[in-house]
Amino acid sequence: MATFITRLTTMSIAQRLAPLRKQKGLTQQALADAIGLHITQIKRYEAGSSQPSLEALKKIAQTLRVTTDSLIFEPEELEPDSDLRLQFKAISNMPEEERQIVKQLLEGMIIKYEAERWSSKTR
Repeated sequence: MATFITRLTTMSIAQRLAPLRKQKGLTQQALADAIGLHITQIKRYEAGSSQPSLEALKKIAQTLRVTTDSLIFEPEELEPDSDLRLQFKAISNMPEEERQIVKQLLEGMIIKYEAERWSSKTR
């Protein structure tokens, strides 16, 4: 299962990288030179046979002037589902003080959830 998920991520980066590089008018060699890698590594990234390290991903994003999120995620992966989107819209219409209270409540629930999730993994 982990291999499948990794492969999907690799494919996504591979599918995005070449078109973005070409859109910016860069050759594989120019991108490799800009980020300090060998052209063979760029070819591997674009073919999906290798996945960039976090540092390489950061350099690629800076060179192409895009976010790392845009290289990794599908646009819909970064959006809330439709129910939450409606709730967020309702919250955005609230006065600032009430929005801050809702934000604090959400942050508290997220921290509680993450703490419970991590503590259950260590058991």
